[in-house]
Amino acid sequence: MASTEDSQDLSTELVSELPFLRRYARALTGAQDSGDRYAMATLETIVTDPTTVAEDASTKVGLFRVFHGIWSSSGAPTAEDTDDSSPLELRAQWRLSQLTANTREALLLHSVEGFSFEALARIMNVEQSEAEELVGRARAEMGDMVTGDILIIEDEGIIAMDLKSIVSDMGHKVTDIARTRDDAIAKGKAKVPDLILADIQLADKSSGIDAVNALLKELGDRPVIFITAFPERLLTGERPEPAFLITKPYSEDQVRAAVSQAMFFASSEHIEIAV
Repeated sequence: MASTEDSQDLSTELVSELPFLRRYARALTGAQDSGDRYAMATLETIVTDPTTVAEDASTKVGLFRVFHGIWSSSGAPTAEDTDDSSPLELRAQWRLSQLTANTREALLLHSVEGFSFEALARIMNVEQSEAEELVGRARAEMGDMVTGDILIIEDEGIIAMDLKSIVSDMGHKVTDIARTRDDAIAKGKAKVPDLILADIQLADKSSGIDAVNALLKELGDRPVIFITAFPERLLTGERPEPAFLITKPYSEDQVRAAVSQAMFFASSEHIEIAV
């Protein structure tokens, strides 16, 4: 039986890792609410039986392993078994159904969450060689499958051009680059994007979040990827928060993985899908 001190230590570690589990879950489902429900189900499982993570050397690996078990057993919703899905959800589900099983999860865990292949294999309960193969296959399948128009909201010129280079190389079209809230709203309305890639703090001290919220009111729902040095501040579940989040400093692999994931949830009918 675990001591009170051990239980307190586990609770502290779980709380510190929870924001990143939220990020992973939201990216998988494409929404805050559904992602957070999976994250909470994971915590409830661990609270009921702490031994589910005790056998892992890393609490974080154990946390994600329990989540993956729940996610795999419940199965991602599909168009066939979700009668009340919206057209956006049905479209996303169809796109996701074209991927090899577990590849999307593997890519997120490795590229965005930063797990090694050894840890990834532990989380997904596969051999390390299979984990490596899943990530490679995800990059091949997702990289060219869905392309569309992207608005970049970033006040630092070098970062903005770096982001433009990365997404353009992936086959996406950058509609424009905005540096302030008002600039973002004007450019987003002038050339409507399928996806928005936004920094949190903008040039005139305005908020990238405010800019995005204003744009979504005008343009309707579409995926947004926020870039921030403090992701845990936007992953509490206490208010409307982003489904997709990249941590500064980011890597090219993180941007590619996040954009590929988010584009599957784009609402536009005209985005290109290679099958």
